[in-house]
Amino acid sequence: MDGFKKRLNDSVQVRLSVTLSLAILIVAVLAGFFAFVSAINETHEMQDETLRQVAILFDRQKMTFHYPVVEQVVGDDEESRVIVQYLTDSSKATGSDDATTPLPFPARLADGLSTLSVAGENFRVLVRTMVGGERIVVAQEADVREKEARKSAWRSLLPFLILFPVLLLVVSDLVRKLFRPIATLSDEIDQRDEQALHPIDDNHLPTEIRPFVVAINRLLTRVAQSMEAQRRFIADAAHELRSPMTALSLQAERLSAIEMSAAAYERLLPLSRGIERSRKLIDQLLALAAAQSSSDRSQTSVSVHEVYRRVLEDLLSLAERKRIDIGVESIEDVQVNINAMDLLILVKNLVDNAIRYTPVGGRVDLTVELAQEAVILQVKDSGPGISAEEQMLVFEPFYRSLGTDEAGSGLGLSIVKAIADRAGVHIRLSFSDEMNKSGLCVSVWFKRVKEGLK
Repeated sequence: MDGFKKRLNDSVQVRLSVTLSLAILIVAVLAGFFAFVSAINETHEMQDETLRQVAILFDRQKMTFHYPVVEQVVGDDEESRVIVQYLTDSSKATGSDDATTPLPFPARLADGLSTLSVAGENFRVLVRTMVGGERIVVAQEADVREKEARKSAWRSLLPFLILFPVLLLVVSDLVRKLFRPIATLSDEIDQRDEQALHPIDDNHLPTEIRPFVVAINRLLTRVAQSMEAQRRFIADAAHELRSPMTALSLQAERLSAIEMSAAAYERLLPLSRGIERSRKLIDQLLALAAAQSSSDRSQTSVSVHEVYRRVLEDLLSLAERKRIDIGVESIEDVQVNINAMDLLILVKNLVDNAIRYTPVGGRVDLTVELAQEAVILQVKDSGPGISAEEQMLVFEPFYRSLGTDEAGSGLGLSIVKAIADRAGVHIRLSFSDEMNKSGLCVSVWFKRVKEGLK
């Protein structure tokens, strides 16, 4: 009950359905009551009219009466039959049983309709003075009349009993259909990725919720402008820092070429490494700003093996310094539909991340395979891997896994995620060695291009 009350307070749809259902129930009960009472009254009026017509018929046909003693008529129903007799014959009644005629009606009854008790039963009685001056009585048992009236009244309620549940179903379905655009709008917004800030189409929405959607669109516009301003700031700052950092790097290289003492060289080496890390951070900031940019990039059919070759040429020296066995395992090349530069940056960041976190003498493998409806690129390493709890956190900018000594900016996987979101591809992290829960396997799922195999 508490759960229903909470839903009733929180849900406009449930509140509207319950309110309409209660309104229909109240109207149905009131209408049914008035229909029941009206049906009983109309039945009584028709029964009284029947008594009048019988009296008129006897007067018009100038009929006479004969009271049988034992004689029975086939089909005669003692309960529902109409009794007709002269009022003066009431004195000839032989008993107090209503099964025999004549019945002992009071001799002084006035003309018209009345209800009275005769021979232990209630009768509805009509007294009429005929043209010849005789007075006749037309009577019927009141209980039989009441029973027939109730039957007729209950039959009049049958449409209400049938239509009430039908109306409840119709109202429930109608309310659900009326709120369906809101549910569709909710699903549409919920399925958007974090970079999709384009306005919501409000043409198919009801007028009542259109102002709300217009307000959301204005908010999305302001958020998009704010994010674009933030990206421009990061890109401009990184771009402005690139030139002085390049100059510092050149100065450090020239300084290292000069003969100096061991103590001076020992101090110069951390400086050179810090400058190199800063240069790499600036380059990754520029790459992240470009990946998060809302500008559209042309997509073409790109060779995966060609991208692998270019990445290995750039990063092979880094792998050789750590004596890492790196290579492409797949034999057949595959084509994917994406911007060529985006794919190069994506793969390069994945491979660079794998090399940095793989211990000396480890292994990094690049593969590509065809599934039924997808192309799967994989970069596997023999490093420590990423726990399931951290797999969603590593895509956040500047996040670095605890317990690793590798120096990095924490932007590599953020760049990968931004490119994947913009290109509409799916990324999944898992362990290279599922049994020992070690090594990282990054799978990138592309939609399969029909002319994919070469």
